[in-house]
Amino acid sequence: MNKKWGLAVLPVVLMSSLLAGCGKDDSKTITFWTPLTGDDGAYMDQLVKDYNATNPDIKVKHVVTSDMYTKISTVLNSGKGVPDLAIIHADRVPGYVDQKVLEPMTAITTAQPEIKQDNYIPQAWSTGNIDGTQYTIPLDIHANVMYYNKDLLKKYGAESFLDDNVVTIDEMLSLQGKMAEGDYVVNDALLGWVILAQLKDLGGDVEKDGKPTVNTPEMKQALENVKKINDAGLMTPFGEDGYLMFQSGKVLFSTDGTWTSTAHAKVEGLNFGVTNIYSPVTDKFYNRGSSHMFAMLKNKNRTDEKVEGIGKFLEYIRENSIEWAKAGQIVASKQVNESPEFKNYMQSFFTSSDKEIQSLLIYTYKYYPYVAEAVDTYCNDIVRGNVDIDETLQTMQKYVEDKIAESSGTAQQ
Repeated sequence: MNKKWGLAVLPVVLMSSLLAGCGKDDSKTITFWTPLTGDDGAYMDQLVKDYNATNPDIKVKHVVTSDMYTKISTVLNSGKGVPDLAIIHADRVPGYVDQKVLEPMTAITTAQPEIKQDNYIPQAWSTGNIDGTQYTIPLDIHANVMYYNKDLLKKYGAESFLDDNVVTIDEMLSLQGKMAEGDYVVNDALLGWVILAQLKDLGGDVEKDGKPTVNTPEMKQALENVKKINDAGLMTPFGEDGYLMFQSGKVLFSTDGTWTSTAHAKVEGLNFGVTNIYSPVTDKFYNRGSSHMFAMLKNKNRTDEKVEGIGKFLEYIRENSIEWAKAGQIVASKQVNESPEFKNYMQSFFTSSDKEIQSLLIYTYKYYPYVAEAVDTYCNDIVRGNVDIDETLQTMQKYVEDKIAESSGTAQQ
């Protein structure tokens, strides 16, 4: 991952975790795989260490690798070396359930009655519920958010933009012709995430009746709205690192992620805050997000004793995952995110009211990864005016349809 994701690789943590996972598993160890490299891996290492310090009957061994999904595919195909527990991203859940490679969490929720819907952020919990069966337990929501430079807002008389916690596109456009040379209103960090949030703001969606909906009036409007900001000269130049430009004090707004608050906080002299992603509307807005989910892959060697141990570990996480807040994540457990301690973290803004919680958007469409891939591939060229928007939307629609056909084995030869 690159710096925009706040997941710069830490070789020592990564290598030690991989080596820890190379030994033969035994009945007194829960093998736990995650894709959490860098600082995220270190925070999860600490959570596991703290749990093991409680002297459970079965301890947890955290194995972190950046190519976890490739590795999962390999072990599932061979039936050997499947982990007892894993963390997967929310957009993987529908596909894995369809492939019948996830075990339901029924045994866990039965043994641990506090692991239930009422005790988690609703979107994070429901993402793991497919046709009434709970397949995952959420750890967090990590969302696209917008940081703002307090000093630049004051410089340009734009502090009122934050009065309702929704900066509109029209408010941004009002700064056209007012910016000093080298200063910009917004960067293009996670631009695809921004577009997918604004799509929902405008009443659009990524699917209808199970079919992908990319080439739609709502998607076109979302792209055109952001293009207006670029055309007005208010977006950081294409090819420039707008993320670093924000950290250097040259950009009012940075649309990166909850997890990068930790990196911004390390920049000396950067006086910043956080709010919602800019929007064309103010009445109902969204911040596109995802979730890290605990899951049990199909594993014929996982014993009932281990399942019981997994339940105890997940209950410990539910009660004690404040450590995960240090990674800049919105902890899914209500016991944690409603605690006074969590309010010390910037991302607590997104659990500060029902309206903010409702703004956290996790797409649950089975083929959403293909939609996101198409948007990420083409949105920058559209916004920068390098391609015709109507032709490119048709290309994007076909891109997703072809990916779906290929995954279903029905692609034309």
